[in-house]
Amino acid sequence: MLGSSVFVALTAAAGAIASPLELITRSTPAGTGTNNGFFYSFWTDGAGQVTYNNGPGGSYDVTWQNVGNFVAGKGWNPGAARVVTYNGTWNGANVNSYLSVYGWTRNPLIEYYVVESFGSYNPSSGASKLGSVDSDGSTYDVYRTQRVNQPSIDGTSTFYQFWSVRRQKRVGGSVTMQNHFDAWEKAGLKLGTHNYQIVATEGYQSSGSAAITVQQS
Repeated sequence: MLGSSVFVALTAAAGAIASPLELITRSTPAGTGTNNGFFYSFWTDGAGQVTYNNGPGGSYDVTWQNVGNFVAGKGWNPGAARVVTYNGTWNGANVNSYLSVYGWTRNPLIEYYVVESFGSYNPSSGASKLGSVDSDGSTYDVYRTQRVNQPSIDGTSTFYQFWSVRRQKRVGGSVTMQNHFDAWEKAGLKLGTHNYQIVATEGYQSSGSAAITVQQS
C-alpha cells in the first residue's frame, strides 16, 4: 500500500515467499480508529512480526521484525495545514524505515509524505526533483512518484505520491504543514479533500522499533 514506487515488485515478492511462521503479533489490531482523542492507523502487508500499541494521549510504540511493509502512527482525521509537533525515539536509522508526517486526500486520491528521517533507503531515489522548501530549520526536497494498481484508502487504485524529504534528518520537532502544501502547489502538485494525517513509522523488509508522541501546536 505504502512506501515508494520502487517497492511495488519487491513487496509482492516478499508476500509470496513469507513463511507460515512469519505471523503478525500485535496489541492493537491492524486498522484505523480513535484512541485518547487521536486518530490512529496501522497497516501491514502481513509479512513478519509487527507489534503496535496505542499509548496515552498522542503516544504510540511499535516494534517490527523481518517485516514486508507496514505503516503505523497517530494523528488526526481529517488532515489539515496544522503545525504538527512530535518527539520520541526511532530505531530505524540503519535499516529501511521512514519517520514522516503521512496522509491521504481524495479527489484527487493522493498519498503524501513529509519525511523527517529515513534509514538505509532514500525515498527520493530515482525520482525527479520538482523543487524545495525551507521550513522548520531545514530544506526539504520535493518529489512526485506514482503507484499503479496498488492498495489505497479506496482499494486498489492508481495514484500519485507527493514527497517532501528533509535534508537534515531529525527525530522530534515541529512540522509546518502549510509550508509543504504551498510548496507542492507551487510545483503543480494538487491535493484534494483531506482524509487522515498521522506521524507515521514505516518499515520495509527490516527490523526496528519506535516510540513517538504527537501533538498539535
